[in-house]
Amino acid sequence: MTTQDLRLEAALDEMTALITRFTAAGEGSHATPIRGLVLHRRSAPQLACIHGVHNPCIAVIAQGAKRMTLGEEVYLYDRANYLVGSIDLPVTGQVVQASAEKPYLSFKIDVDPREIASLLLEAPPAMSEEAPPSRGLYLTRTGLELADAFVRLLRLIDTPEDIAALEGGIRREILYRVLKSEHGHKLRQIATGSGQSRRIARTVDWLRRNFTQPLRVEDLAALANMSPSAFHEHFRAMTAMSPLQFQKQLRLQEARQMLMSEDLDAATAGHRVGYESPSQFSREYSRLFGVPPATDMKRLRSAPQAGVAA
Repeated sequence: MTTQDLRLEAALDEMTALITRFTAAGEGSHATPIRGLVLHRRSAPQLACIHGVHNPCIAVIAQGAKRMTLGEEVYLYDRANYLVGSIDLPVTGQVVQASAEKPYLSFKIDVDPREIASLLLEAPPAMSEEAPPSRGLYLTRTGLELADAFVRLLRLIDTPEDIAALEGGIRREILYRVLKSEHGHKLRQIATGSGQSRRIARTVDWLRRNFTQPLRVEDLAALANMSPSAFHEHFRAMTAMSPLQFQKQLRLQEARQMLMSEDLDAATAGHRVGYESPSQFSREYSRLFGVPPATDMKRLRSAPQAGVAA
C-alpha cells in the first residue's frame, strides 16, 4: 500500500472508533449536537428492506456494508465509497454486513442546496445549466482529504463548545471536496438556477408536498417549463422512475407510516393518501412491501426496525 492508502485507512479506522464510542448507548440512530449530522449503528444484517425517502445528504459508512435501491437500480457500498443524494427520493435500504464484533457504523450529513449554491463561485467551473439531468443518487470513492474532513467533524462531538466556531468551516470543506469529486457535477446541478436539473428538482419538491393530489404530467411539465415528453425523460433521468411511479411510492410509504402510528384500517389509510379503490391500494401495497397491509403491520409491530437514513 502507498503512504496515501495507509493514511486513508488510518482516517477510516479513526472514523470507526469515533462512531463506535458515540453510539455505545445502543442500536439505531443517534442524534448529535452538530447540525444535520446523525450516526447509525446495527449489530446484525437487516433481513428485510427498509423503505423511506432519502433527503439531500452525504452518507458515509465507516464499517460494514449497505444496499440501497432506487427504482430498479441497486447501490451497494461500504467504507470505500460514500453515497450522495441530491434530491428527495423514495428508496429502500438494507444493511447487509454487520455483526456484534464488527457492527455496521455510519453517519449522514444533511445537505441544503443553498449551501451548494454559496460555494459555486469558489468550486471548479460548473457544467452548463442545460446539461442533461443526472441521477439524483450516486456513489463516489472516498479520498484521503474528504475522510480527514469527516474525522474532524466527528471529533467536534467531543468538544461541543467548539461546534459554533468550527462546524461551519468543516461542513464547507466537505461540500467543496464533494463538488470537486469525479461526480460532483451531479450535486452541483440542483443548485444552478433555472437549469433543467433544478427545474426537475422543483417538481420533485411539489410532488413531495402534494402526493395525495391527482397527477397530471402536463401540469408538472408546465411547472418545469418543459414539454411533456422532455419532462418525462429528464424526470426519469434524475429519479430512475416515472412521475407516476414516484408518486405511488410516496403515497404507499406515507400510508405505511399512518398505519404504524395511527389506529387506522387499510382502506382509510389508502383513501387519505389518494387511493379511491381499497383493492387497488392493497394490491399496490403488497407489490411494494411484499405482503398485504394487515400482515405487514403485524410484522412491523412485532419487530420494529430503524429507517433508511444512511
